[in-house]
Amino acid sequence: MLNITARSENNTLTLSLEGRLDTTTAPGLEGRLRDDLEGVTELCIDMEKLEYISSAGLRVLLSAHKRMKGNMTVTNVNEVIMEIFEVTGFSDILNIR
Repeated sequence: MLNITARSENNTLTLSLEGRLDTTTAPGLEGRLRDDLEGVTELCIDMEKLEYISSAGLRVLLSAHKRMKGNMTVTNVNEVIMEIFEVTGFSDILNIR
């Protein structure tokens, strides 16, 4: 299960993720990003409460990163997800704070 909370301020969209971003839940985030990015120049994805991310979730993040042309930040990444980012090379691609 994945809960997505959106907060929009000026041209910045912050999505807070809670739960698991996997094969089952990735399409929901993908749809949300497709629908909510109109007019957004900065995207922030807060992973403070994200417990797990699968390859399907990584694909959604990569797609969003490309669409935002690098104007995307990932914040509050826990040790488990950071390890996945490091092993897959996503730590070199994403702007992680």
